[in-house]
Amino acid sequence: MWGYFHILERDTHTKARLGRLVTRRGIIETPVFMPVATAGSIKAVPPEVVTGLGTRVILANTYHLYLRPGLEIIRQSGGLHSFMNWQRVILTDSGGFQVYSLAQFRKIQEEGVHFKSHIDGSEHLLTPELALEIQEVLNSDIRMVLDVCIPYPCDRKKAKELTALTHRWAERSKNFWEKRENKGALLFGIAQGGMFEDLRRESARVIVEMDFDGYAVGGLSVGEPRDLMLEMLSATLSAFPEDRPRYLMGVGTPEDILEAVAMGVDMFDCVLPTRNARRGTIFTSEGKLSIRNAPFKNDFRPLDPNCQCYTCRNYTRAYLRHLFISGELLVYYLLTVHNLYFYLKLMAKIRKAIAEGRFMEFKADFYQRKEEILCG
Repeated sequence: MWGYFHILERDTHTKARLGRLVTRRGIIETPVFMPVATAGSIKAVPPEVVTGLGTRVILANTYHLYLRPGLEIIRQSGGLHSFMNWQRVILTDSGGFQVYSLAQFRKIQEEGVHFKSHIDGSEHLLTPELALEIQEVLNSDIRMVLDVCIPYPCDRKKAKELTALTHRWAERSKNFWEKRENKGALLFGIAQGGMFEDLRRESARVIVEMDFDGYAVGGLSVGEPRDLMLEMLSATLSAFPEDRPRYLMGVGTPEDILEAVAMGVDMFDCVLPTRNARRGTIFTSEGKLSIRNAPFKNDFRPLDPNCQCYTCRNYTRAYLRHLFISGELLVYYLLTVHNLYFYLKLMAKIRKAIAEGRFMEFKADFYQRKEEILCG
């Protein structure tokens, strides 16, 4: 049955859990990291390579695909899976965060969001109903309702107003959804609430009462201090049910993932591994490194001596630095493959640690190695 979520194991010292989400295009083992394919592409890496890394689910962006190439092109292609040659699960966000990030081009009203395209300046109205219509054309497997991402800082009065608007939009989304033929796709609700614990808990409670297939925590990692982010995450999760997947949107340093898993989060997405790769920043078991740095000019070791990815098995730091400094396009592929492998392997290790009852040990060891690197 599509949408079935089962918790297989629980950590005895934290709220971490090992789960399995059944979708119409396969099973997703959780906790899971979803690489971001904003415009229908994991930047610099072909879909078959992403599949080969073990990726079961990716995230694509409703806003960007709606503007370019446009719905008619994707409809003619038979949906996003066919268009981008990806046969596994696709989660699409609603476009709410992208509209939030383009504050100078948009106006939020009861009906929806009026915005100007960042591409050509054309005017559009994104409503909760249209956000789902777009995702219907994309034919994604997991779809998100339209919400209002609350900026930071934001006063309590404004945060309460915008959170209430998110709730009304969620109700409109659910009503629209129930009238459509969704063919086994799943719909997730999003809790907001700004940086106020009581608003967070209340938002989660209201969204849960609408009975979505899964629940997301939105509006975090928008400039707030990390400790505050974790406080708001905890407040939101406290009102989420145990029997549905929990998705933390757009938060994704390895440290943040570990802390969120310990709180009971099941799903993550973030542009960090791909964006950082294009900027020359690499995640390794020995900490982050910048391939630009001069000492790597004659360093003939792999990026990470403990990594078995294609890049680390075949290329040295010296060669990769040469490619990066020279502006050779190959480097974006090689560094992105490594960073994605690192993230996906981290999630696999987290799942294994939970299954074996040693998540706390794994988490402590991760921080210990980081501390040794910083102090060593």
